[in-house]
Amino acid sequence: MRDLDVRMVVLSTNDLAASIDFYVATLGMKLKFRDGDRYAAIDSGSITIALATEIDHPIPGEVVIGMKAADVDTAAAVIAAAGGTIVRAPYDDAHERRAVARDGSGNGLVIYGPLPT
Repeated sequence: MRDLDVRMVVLSTNDLAASIDFYVATLGMKLKFRDGDRYAAIDSGSITIALATEIDHPIPGEVVIGMKAADVDTAAAVIAAAGGTIVRAPYDDAHERRAVARDGSGNGLVIYGPLPT
């Protein structure tokens, strides 16, 4: 499956403000988006660093790779067929379609893409 594009790394945080301060004030990166005290996206260049509290993290406490896909359902099926595990089957949220998975070694993945039309 060639249409997956790594776009983000999701990190866990218990203190969103302190985490934002570290990446923005200390490392000089730019804040792209913030959702209250739950989630923030940091512009680190070619990859977005997503900072997420437990309520918004796909697998709290773990580093998760975010991959954009044209077809989330197909990507999830390919991952499962190759020995990965689907943690959360494809679903629609307010902005996109997502699936949460683990690769064959147990590493966390979130696959996201456009909402079905």
